[in-house]
Amino acid sequence: MKSTLVRDEQLRLRALEQYEILDTPADSALDDIARLAAQICNAPAVAIGFLDSDRIWFKSHPLWQTSEFARTAFPGDETLQDVNLYEIPDLSRNKRFGADGIEIDGSTYRFYAGAPLITPEGARIGLLCILDTVPRTLNEQQVLAMEVLSRQIVTRLELTTRMRTMDRVARTRQRVETALTVERNFVSAVLDTVGALVVVLDTAGRVVRFNRACEVISGYQVSDLMGQPLWQKLIPEEDVEDSIATFESIAQGNFPATFENFWRTREGSLRHIAWTATGLLDEQNEVAFIIATGIDVTLQREAEATLRESEARYRQLIEGSLGMVFTHAEDGTLISVNSYGAASLGYSIEEMVGRPLGDFVPEDEADSLGLYLREIGSSGEAKGELRLCHRNGDTHVLAYRNRLVRLDARTAYVLGFGIDITEKVRAEERLRVLRRQSDSILASVGDGILGIDLSGSITVANPAGAQILGYKPQDLLGLNLHDTIHHTRADGSPNPHEGSKIQEAVHLSEPVRVSDEIFWRKDGTSVPVDYVATPLLDDGEAVGVVVAFADTTARRELDRMKDEFVSTVSHELRTPLTSLRAALGMVASGVLQTRPDKARQMLDIAVGNTDRLINLVNDILELERIGSGKAELHQANVSIGELCHRAAELQQTSAAKAGIRFRFQIENVHAWADPDRVLQLLTNLISNAIKFSPEGSEILLAAHNEPDGEVCIQVQDQGRGIPEDKLELIFERFQQVDASDSRAKGGTGLGLAICRSIVQQHGGDIWVESALGRGSTFFFTLPSRPSSNLR
Repeated sequence: MKSTLVRDEQLRLRALEQYEILDTPADSALDDIARLAAQICNAPAVAIGFLDSDRIWFKSHPLWQTSEFARTAFPGDETLQDVNLYEIPDLSRNKRFGADGIEIDGSTYRFYAGAPLITPEGARIGLLCILDTVPRTLNEQQVLAMEVLSRQIVTRLELTTRMRTMDRVARTRQRVETALTVERNFVSAVLDTVGALVVVLDTAGRVVRFNRACEVISGYQVSDLMGQPLWQKLIPEEDVEDSIATFESIAQGNFPATFENFWRTREGSLRHIAWTATGLLDEQNEVAFIIATGIDVTLQREAEATLRESEARYRQLIEGSLGMVFTHAEDGTLISVNSYGAASLGYSIEEMVGRPLGDFVPEDEADSLGLYLREIGSSGEAKGELRLCHRNGDTHVLAYRNRLVRLDARTAYVLGFGIDITEKVRAEERLRVLRRQSDSILASVGDGILGIDLSGSITVANPAGAQILGYKPQDLLGLNLHDTIHHTRADGSPNPHEGSKIQEAVHLSEPVRVSDEIFWRKDGTSVPVDYVATPLLDDGEAVGVVVAFADTTARRELDRMKDEFVSTVSHELRTPLTSLRAALGMVASGVLQTRPDKARQMLDIAVGNTDRLINLVNDILELERIGSGKAELHQANVSIGELCHRAAELQQTSAAKAGIRFRFQIENVHAWADPDRVLQLLTNLISNAIKFSPEGSEILLAAHNEPDGEVCIQVQDQGRGIPEDKLELIFERFQQVDASDSRAKGGTGLGLAICRSIVQQHGGDIWVESALGRGSTFFFTLPSRPSSNLR
């Protein structure tokens, strides 16, 4: 972490040095941006600051006077820690700044928001910040504006730095050209025959010598000018003062000197002359004469002006291009690149020029770069897509069309133009992903989905819908939906196409929901469905319909089972309620006031039926709780022997009244189970065994380990037995061997259903083996160790 901070600090200081921010005059454009930020955010204070090693310098602070701050007294470092806006809604609540916030020029500010200034190379050099005297927050538009303006500041710094660099290059080039001109003029002074202009003046500026080249250029003879100051006839009036000043400077010993001026010829035209002048010294080492050699650069300067104009137009064309314009040698070394192309990869022009293209190509694309270079070398032209690495590691896709340009037999370069199509490629990839996701969603949806066009032909069919209808998805494509699955009503009458609810969705331009309909399968059978027909709209116009349908066979069967359950429960509730009402009615009427024994009997009947109702409701609730998963298991390693003895003890009173005894055959058996649930299960089975066992018989409780990791427990009675056709039904709700058992033996008819639910919740099985007249044996299994496959 420390090394990262040091590296970031070094990068930032290098960037400040590169941009020459701290040592340059104020930039009015930065003040304009700062004021715009203050106006957008409605803030009374705004500044643009840059951080050196220990202070923050405010390069632009149009709304306050302070120009610097210690880094520790201002939230600059925190702002540079993130690429997004950093905001302190209330500085007085921040431990660093205390209750008074930040004081600047006598004003106390309690709100701060700053956006980091990040260079294209990733250096965090400064910040754009606003302050307010009251706590607040910025809205989303203000945050976005601050981030955009911070990027504009960096762009301005980039532009200023680039212009400064270009100016230095231009001055350097001018000095080189001047040196060359001096050299040429010196040679011309020595070799008069070359045709250089040579003028010799005395210390008063009068013409002493005027060579032939000067006569040709000026149109004057030497006799016309001899003994006269040079500027009297040849120098335009507006340049005379500068010409005299130049001459006097040379005469005072400031030589050699180079300068340019204009000569006005005898015909009145202007010639642009470039001069080199030096002093000729006498024996006293004083200036006796001044000799100036010059050349006519009129055409050269005009050509240079034309060239500069052409270069400016070319540069404007290249730099204004929204593509990457570049040149490279035949071996792939970059010769030039426009700023847009370099910036699109996160580099400057200088960082790219001179490097091979391979430095910017992903490693796995090296072969494609080699193919490209061979193709353009052999055919002279190439086009396609090239993947280039951005500075941040992203891969950008460039669609290019390049051509080989040969200037001569030895000199050649490749002129390239590329468009960054990364977003297009990514959008296409996202579209492919979305299409795959859409296909996956359609494939995973359990309901049927069919898409049709305006003619009614099926264009989309998901696997679930095709399976419901007995088709393969591809077999449905192109078929007319109405003629295939919606042609006939449930009563066998034709279903006309004109009245179809599916077509109605197109005209209504809104979803149509239909219940209790039928669709027809491939085999000619019908399937009950509910469906929703939703129009597909494009700019408000229907272009098709999506039909989502669900097979309601299972739901209708569930409704039937619910109705049957409600009917059974109603019957089971009505019977004891009727008896209870009759008994209480007789007691309430007073007819049994003289017969207390009979009244007591009626009350006993009422109490018994009340208990029966309570047991029925409790059993229904318990069964529902187990079935819904609300009855959680608390499993542990439990002793089956202990649970069997506890269950027998709980039923000991009932067993004693019925003259029933218990016998145990239990090994050292343990199960992974909820002890309370297993005790409830054993109690129900023992209670049933007592009810249906004759007096003097016994109930056997046995358990043993199974080889497959399960425990088997059995409860055996010597009762009347269960008919074979009832062996499975007795575990259903409200199912009893004899309908009169609920009245004669008591019970709700839900005990065995609860037993089965408890066993299944543990992941086991329950069943019964019985023979009429010889008793019944109930078996159930439990896991002997923890398992992840419990049901």
